[in-house]
Amino acid sequence: MKRFFRVRDGIVLLLVALGTALSYRAALSGAGIVGYSHPDVQLLSEVAASSSVNSSLLRLASMDVGEQDLRKEIEELVDGTFAASDPRYRTVTAWRRISFVEDRLQRLRSGRTAPILLRRPKGYRVYPEFRRVLRDWSRRRRFQPGIISELVDLVKRPLDRHYARLRQDNPTSSASGSRVDTATQRYGSCAVVGNSGILMRKEHGDLIDGHDLVIRLNNARTVGYQRNVGSKTSLAFVNSNILHLCARRESCFCHPYGENVPIIMYICQPLHFVDYTLCNASHKAPLLVTDPRFDLLCARIVKYYSLRRFVKETGRAPEEWEEAHDAKAFHYSSGMQAVMLAVGICNRVSIFGFGKSAEARHHYHTNQKAELSLHDYEAEYALYRDLIERPQVIPFLMESGFWVPEVVAYG
Repeated sequence: MKRFFRVRDGIVLLLVALGTALSYRAALSGAGIVGYSHPDVQLLSEVAASSSVNSSLLRLASMDVGEQDLRKEIEELVDGTFAASDPRYRTVTAWRRISFVEDRLQRLRSGRTAPILLRRPKGYRVYPEFRRVLRDWSRRRRFQPGIISELVDLVKRPLDRHYARLRQDNPTSSASGSRVDTATQRYGSCAVVGNSGILMRKEHGDLIDGHDLVIRLNNARTVGYQRNVGSKTSLAFVNSNILHLCARRESCFCHPYGENVPIIMYICQPLHFVDYTLCNASHKAPLLVTDPRFDLLCARIVKYYSLRRFVKETGRAPEEWEEAHDAKAFHYSSGMQAVMLAVGICNRVSIFGFGKSAEARHHYHTNQKAELSLHDYEAEYALYRDLIERPQVIPFLMESGFWVPEVVAYG
């Protein structure tokens, strides 16, 4: 009798295990995970392996190999010990001119440090403010995916106040009042206009200008291209290298779309807060800096998609990604962050000029053909496809519980 019960128990356990495996396979098949026939054990093994790889991608995407160096650079800038002669800091090597309120186009002399120059009598008012904004930016630099839900308050509210003042001063002005969805307080529709040469293939100008908010990138020209790219600009999105160039001009002139058009930029180098400090005082329209928490969110998302593409196309381990990319220099593009900004403040997002063609220039308004190596454009295109077709799978974003609005892409 004892032996009988053991055999029966074994048969029952076997039937339960087989039923569980078949039920799991059926569930996976119903979810669209199984596209063709495999032995059940092999299927479960592949699912487990895929989950393991994705965990590795998420882990590696969360690592910022340049964070320690950045923190050190910020500390030395704030403390006033940043030596321009130190070869570790290409920010200073590239820095050759600093514009002061009263003394423009001063050149750094060999061996001088930026803080010493800023402390000269004509620049003494700049340095304390520079330290304050840099310190505040550094303190807020942490990973917080829910920041995307705060973009309405951080970005849209200042734009609304600015354009409300313009309409008050000039009731007949056509300044972007931008229709607002009263339920969500987002813009009704937004167009993010990229700079790809594929924009020249179609005349989307009127369609672009019909959006409530139009975002353009890195001061790309519109004059002469209006039929293809439109003429309306509500917000200029730039990287801080653009403002660095503008800071050399009288009154920090950086307004290709007019001095009443607000500018928002992400910081490429901490020293560029000097440009921000100098130019912010002279800008009539808001000059905003992207929240560093938003920067980190965008960085992790793009790195994840780049890691995933690397593994898929090469078959190599995700840990080998750094061999194909300069991990410290790798960065998302201005266009990617502008799209994510629109996702955070708009109910419908249209993206134009994001893509490439062998016949098209990299930028429609320049002769540049080559892409920048520090960006992974193909990875970003995969992100855009997910924003359009299946936003629920986007890592880091979905964990925040954020609702992704409708996104549409135009060639």
